[in-house]
Amino acid sequence: MASEAERTFQRFAVFGESSSSGTEMNNKNFSKLCKDCGIMDDKTVTSTDVDIVFSKVKAKNARTITFQQFQEAMKELGQKQFKGKSPDEALENIYRLMEGKDPATTGVTKAMTVGGVSRLTDTSKYTGTHKERFDQSGKGKGIAGREDMTDNSGYVSGYKGAGTYDKKGSN
Repeated sequence: MASEAERTFQRFAVFGESSSSGTEMNNKNFSKLCKDCGIMDDKTVTSTDVDIVFSKVKAKNARTITFQQFQEAMKELGQKQFKGKSPDEALENIYRLMEGKDPATTGVTKAMTVGGVSRLTDTSKYTGTHKERFDQSGKGKGIAGREDMTDNSGYVSGYKGAGTYDKKGSN
């Protein structure tokens, strides 16, 4: 059972921490583990309890806990969550809650097209001159898709002496 808990510990330890090796966990991920696995229920075990237990088990000026310290923390939280049970039985119940759990990503913003937006961005329904600006896959052709190219030479349109400025004789 402890090996499954260790795997869950590692999955939560590396969550959101690109530099983490999975052997140590910070307070943020410890709180997330407690919340996602149902250990923190905001009645018997609150976020304050979780923070206090984390501070109690970590080394004095460390910011992370190891798996051994994590087990100590789980024993304490187990006593609080499952009152009246033996410490080993409470720890067993805590590990059962953690079994096979992954860090949840609920509440993460996803890009979505709603109502009119999907109609406006569907290039297959474009007509007229707008249709010419996209290929069959719906990818824009960019500047090549525009028929009317603007003249950025710096001369007024229709000027017959365009490009003759440098050819004038010097006095």
